[in-house]
Amino acid sequence: MAIGRSTDISTFKGGARALRADRIGLPGLLFSVVAASAPLMVVAGVMPTTWAVMGIVGQPLIFVILGVVLALFSVGYAEMSRHVHNAGAFYAYIARGLGGTAGSAASFLALLSYSALQFAPYGLLGFEVSTQLQARFDVSVSWWVPAVVGVLLVGTLGWLKIDLNAKVLGLLLLIEVAIVVVFDISAIADPAQAGVSFHAFNPSTLSGAGLGAALCFCIAGFVGFEQSAVYAEETSRPHLVVARVTFLAVGFIAVFYALGAWALSIAAGPDQVVGLSQKHATDLLFVLAQDRLGAGFADVLHVFFVTGMFACLLSFHNVVARYAFAMGRERLLPAAFGRTNPTSGAPAYGSLLQSAVSLAAVLLFAVTDKGPVGDPTAPVLRLFTWGGQVGALGIIVLLATASVAVIAFFVRRGAARAQAVRIACSALAAAALLVIIFITVRDFDVLLGSDPNSPLLWILPGIVGATAVIGLAYGLYLRAARPEVHSGIGMGNEVYQIEQARNAGAGAEAGAGAGAGSVS
Repeated sequence: MAIGRSTDISTFKGGARALRADRIGLPGLLFSVVAASAPLMVVAGVMPTTWAVMGIVGQPLIFVILGVVLALFSVGYAEMSRHVHNAGAFYAYIARGLGGTAGSAASFLALLSYSALQFAPYGLLGFEVSTQLQARFDVSVSWWVPAVVGVLLVGTLGWLKIDLNAKVLGLLLLIEVAIVVVFDISAIADPAQAGVSFHAFNPSTLSGAGLGAALCFCIAGFVGFEQSAVYAEETSRPHLVVARVTFLAVGFIAVFYALGAWALSIAAGPDQVVGLSQKHATDLLFVLAQDRLGAGFADVLHVFFVTGMFACLLSFHNVVARYAFAMGRERLLPAAFGRTNPTSGAPAYGSLLQSAVSLAAVLLFAVTDKGPVGDPTAPVLRLFTWGGQVGALGIIVLLATASVAVIAFFVRRGAARAQAVRIACSALAAAALLVIIFITVRDFDVLLGSDPNSPLLWILPGIVGATAVIGLAYGLYLRAARPEVHSGIGMGNEVYQIEQARNAGAGAEAGAGAGAGSVS
């Protein structure tokens, strides 16, 4: 059988160089994807931070707007999932549409972005656990201790098969959602003095210098919806399951977050929510919940705030491991990363890589912690914020690039007329995402809460740009020096099959040569 870019790679069996098929269905995949968006962490952590730092009252409206933009993006993205099944989803799609060099840049940017988003919550995890231990048991523990324990636990589960991970994520996600819904109902039933108000949905609330920063924070809450394509090789019907999960995830996240932000604004009062967020920070949800539902409910919130972060960490760990696996299989990383655990079928070396990166990040921020001894706020302000911002900006760049790649993919295949609606949606999404990138970089000083002359204003966005440039340079090198590797970027398991065919051919030639020698 001829092997080309249009071949369905799910038909191949690559042994240790392929992820196991039929390991996860629609429910398990949906749980994994939505858990990555960390619903309770966003409601309790991201939303109050956005109000406190950016001062944008209309956060519920931002989630609605982003939901529309990402739904437009998903139209073309989901259609691509029917044609390309690859654990390196973003970079594979970009390589198929814009070529191997662009795919190389996207692969390194995706690895950086997802890795940063994976290890950033360890700062918030350490903050929450150390604070609760001190408050409830009078036990003083440095923030990095529970963070390191989290790294080791997540790394262990990442080594295990996806079935177990999906069950863990699903259970935690259902409890998180139920808890937030209970709070939403209580907030609407017992609003602040201003009553039930829709002021937060007024477009006038989006004015201000912090709009770009608010967009970046809020779009980070959606990150995870696009991960369904990462598991395409491990589903039974990727051409159907991936598309369905993508749309379900975007719709659920947009509605859930818009309602959650609205309920918080009602509970605090639209005219008071910014001030209360600045006063209570990430304790805002817990304070408002305790006022309405009692201290016991607030205690439960604290517990599942931690488990929700754990679910997020585990989900992103799995995604980073699969990107590393895909890059190793295609020789963008050392070949060892392109092999799976022979027992579980999980991308073992990619999992180990992310565990090592996470451990190094936690220890680096622990060593350079300049706050008072035992002060848990430093990791929130630095590890969680900086890592999250770098990761979110990188993902926005990938979303915009992937939208352009979708257009190029169908135009190059001569399907522009048949895919006109999807191309139009991708074009609108690309335009909107480029605007978001521009105003995000413009407002990066508000995002960081730093001095306008701080070097962080160019260092952190510069990390994203430098990674993309390095990936481009490596892609150009491969095209010139190793064209067989360059041509395989984005090809997924097809690369392994081509290598097998090449090696078999070489072995046959060697055998024929040996036979001829013995006859003579």
